[in-house]
Amino acid sequence: ALQQGVCSAHSINEETMLASRRFARALSTYTEMQKAKGRPVSPHVTRYAFPIVALTSITQRITGVALSVGLGGIAAVTLAGGDVGAMAAAMGTSAAAPLAKFVVAFPLTYHFLGALRHAVWDVMPETLLENDKAAQSSYAVVAASLAASVGLAAASLPKTQNDGAKKD
Repeated sequence: ALQQGVCSAHSINEETMLASRRFARALSTYTEMQKAKGRPVSPHVTRYAFPIVALTSITQRITGVALSVGLGGIAAVTLAGGDVGAMAAAMGTSAAAPLAKFVVAFPLTYHFLGALRHAVWDVMPETLLENDKAAQSSYAVVAASLAASVGLAAASLPKTQNDGAKKD
């Protein structure tokens, strides 16, 4: 009985190996068939050049998730008894303040402006949802979000001693 169990396990391994080889042959045959027909075989997603509208759509979702996670983190710290206001004030006086403010400002401004764009699209879809206009609005949302975020982060830069001096 033991010998029969070993034999059946051996045959299962052989069957698995044969199936694996058949699959590999079929895959290479499929690839060769597609190349012979002049059809591209789908590469990994990193090989695609996504249009700006797709990239901004993905970024809209990512910023929404980031904002939700951030709010959840603030709520967790507060529920655990942490003083979020004091933590923010301490961060605001550190050297990392401009970067920290940019990291918070960009998702907020981008997600807000993206939502405004979608609201405008809902009102005038027949004119604004054409490919070229959607791409233009995507570039505008990215540019405005970056500019606003950099501006908000720059507000954290410490003033130099010459900033307060009046010129004669």
